[in-house]
Amino acid sequence: MSVEVSIAGVGMHPFGRFDDKSVVDLGVHALRQALEDAGIERGGFQAAYCGTVYSGVAAGHKVLTAMGMTGMPIVNVEAGCASGAAALDLGVGAIRSGRYDTVLVFGMEKMPRGIIRSSFFEPWREEAGLAVTPAYFALRAQRLMLESGVTRRMLAEVSVKNHANGVHNPDAMFRKQFTVEQVLDSKMVCDPLTLFMLCSPNEGAAAIVLRRGASGTTIAASALRSHLPGSVLGEHTPLAGLIDDTAPPPTTLAATAAFEEAGIGPEDIHVCEVQDTDSARELNSYEELGLCGAGEAGAFFASGHTQMTGRLPVNPSGGLLSKGEPLGASGLGQVIELHRHLRGEAGPRQVQGAKVGLAHTVGRGANASVVILKQ
Repeated sequence: MSVEVSIAGVGMHPFGRFDDKSVVDLGVHALRQALEDAGIERGGFQAAYCGTVYSGVAAGHKVLTAMGMTGMPIVNVEAGCASGAAALDLGVGAIRSGRYDTVLVFGMEKMPRGIIRSSFFEPWREEAGLAVTPAYFALRAQRLMLESGVTRRMLAEVSVKNHANGVHNPDAMFRKQFTVEQVLDSKMVCDPLTLFMLCSPNEGAAAIVLRRGASGTTIAASALRSHLPGSVLGEHTPLAGLIDDTAPPPTTLAATAAFEEAGIGPEDIHVCEVQDTDSARELNSYEELGLCGAGEAGAFFASGHTQMTGRLPVNPSGGLLSKGEPLGASGLGQVIELHRHLRGEAGPRQVQGAKVGLAHTVGRGANASVVILKQ
């Protein structure tokens, strides 16, 4: 029988812009909350895993040094937007292996302002619009409109849905509701994506204490998968210069593995937090996760299933569109959001009766994570 891993405590620093705080300050804030929530102090955990991208060398060590809690193994993890989720995966695996009983997983970030730049992509990819840029997101959105019955209005409605959810999230950067017309009339960034259809890179931190045993919210599955060379408009990017539309994206690989590990299917999920770097990315996620069939994202969204009143609410936190995205913290923030729903502690945005949740992140095209939680 697989070793059970549960969430013993969680902590968050709100997402936004905090010019008066360092990235270490953000991490310390989240860690203190998580440790207090778990009821543990110095010496209460055997290892720590830190997810971050832009925080520099040994960032996790700096945070724990500031807290006077070093001496144990501290591992720093970088996997783009999936960095926090990758750190969680390592923590879960370390407990299941029998090596540790309690581990600390955290992620933090102070993102540069403006478009995300990354050495992961060759210059020609950026010039062609095939890096993590609005141009790439727009190309992907256009393809989704051609193949999956998605309309411009739907892209706006995704943003409206998520911003409406974010109004009730005290950790979100943007807590303002928009109309469809306001989203469509916001500045055109890259056709068909307007400003309010894109998330904002920002700052924040999240921390989770994991413990051996089944108590409260358990990690039913944690799957991390990398890309296969495929479509130039797929999340996997043309890393090998090949074009193969039949290659499954890393999200599908991770979802398949997670559902198998948890012993359930997409129909058993009650609430989801999925990657919504832009409005189209959320719709793409529906298909890649198996929440609906290929080419059905438009109809699935139009059905109202993913609204708060639907059978499968998606991004009740407000998603990245409302919260913003500090890369190292975003995946862990999703897991914390689901943990709160499963415990009935999400306040005005509570999904009633939620007992199974799914968190999904995609990092830099080359990594995808799917985490399934059960209560």
